[in-house]
Amino acid sequence: MIAKEIKTYPIVETFHSIQGEGYWTGTNAFFIRLGGCDVYCPWCDQKESWNQSLHPHISVTKLVEKTELANSKIIIITGGEPLIHNLFPLTSELKKLGKKIHLETSGAHPFSGEFDWVTFSPKTFKPPHESIYNFVNELKIVIATPEDLEWAISQSQKIPKDAVKCLQPEWNTPHSKDLIFNYVLENPQWRVSLQTHKYMEVR
Repeated sequence: MIAKEIKTYPIVETFHSIQGEGYWTGTNAFFIRLGGCDVYCPWCDQKESWNQSLHPHISVTKLVEKTELANSKIIIITGGEPLIHNLFPLTSELKKLGKKIHLETSGAHPFSGEFDWVTFSPKTFKPPHESIYNFVNELKIVIATPEDLEWAISQSQKIPKDAVKCLQPEWNTPHSKDLIFNYVLENPQWRVSLQTHKYMEVR
């Protein structure tokens, strides 16, 4: 008998916390952070995730076990850039836990997996793959310059009309808060997203 192949993923970390940003801010969540990213945002606060070879490969079975132990409302798959990997093997097993599964992605690679919520954070450094747009529930653009606002507008025209639209100030660019504040006051279809976990000093 041929043994069944066990799917593994490079894992930077798993942890139980709250969703710190976007539409689901404050929600009890279990995070699975996958290794590997080729978008290379200069202000990325997870640069250690870029090289997937630096992180241990953990089986889907073990990831499901870790997730099940956490008393979380939602499961968030993030990175790195998770869509570098085929996410169907992971999400198909996580679905059996009966919890909502969220994805945080730049959309830079073909869409894969089964998700209840997709947070799409496209970057100009590596434009999104066209397969992402129909799956978007939330558009979240990090803003550091006025050009980023132009990018946000262009991306908002490609997603479903009922998707939530968020602008998030780049943490190390103080003037970005004013850019967003003034823009949202003039454009009520947008909302502000803050990285509340950083203000609270939690994971």
